[in-house]
Amino acid sequence: MNVFYNEKGVGEVLIVKLKDTPRHDKAFEEKGQVVQIKNTETGEITGYNIFGQPSEEFRSAGPVEMDDEKLAKVNQLIQESGFDHQIEADFTPKFVIGHVEEMEKHPNADKLNVCQVNVGERRLQIVCGAPNVDVGQKVVVAKVGAVMPSGMVIKDADLRGVPSSGMICSAKELGLPNAPEKKGILVLEDGQAGEPFSL
Repeated sequence: MNVFYNEKGVGEVLIVKLKDTPRHDKAFEEKGQVVQIKNTETGEITGYNIFGQPSEEFRSAGPVEMDDEKLAKVNQLIQESGFDHQIEADFTPKFVIGHVEEMEKHPNADKLNVCQVNVGERRLQIVCGAPNVDVGQKVVVAKVGAVMPSGMVIKDADLRGVPSSGMICSAKELGLPNAPEKKGILVLEDGQAGEPFSL
């Protein structure tokens, strides 16, 4: 789940994105100030546009940092409009410290490596193209659902036939000040796997 508000770019609308929907498979239903978006092929609800001036805590120049309290307000607006649907979401940190425990060459791409990364509660398989990635490193992982400073949303992917869940980040991708221009992931000196990393 990703929530965006950009009054200057879009106007007074809270954009709630639950899943991607191909443009030609979208259907819209409007009730009051809420528009529900569905995937016509699967029937899944993939998002909402909530019009009107949002509460102060939703005002942001882009991604809105959500929590259980804000989700309850979004669900209240959806249900007050007449839709019978509750959004459920995971608000655990999306940028965390990871520990690269295993790595092997990608079977179909010379410059890619398949890494097994411990992020605390579980291990993620992440395909990484950075030249400096190695076993034993502590790194910053953007988990699925993370919104990068560029606006890109991290998703599960299939990279040349190998599943990848998340991204091992460079300082530049994280928008950190004085990030080096050369390619390579950010390697941390300390930290425990699963600890949140603050941008």
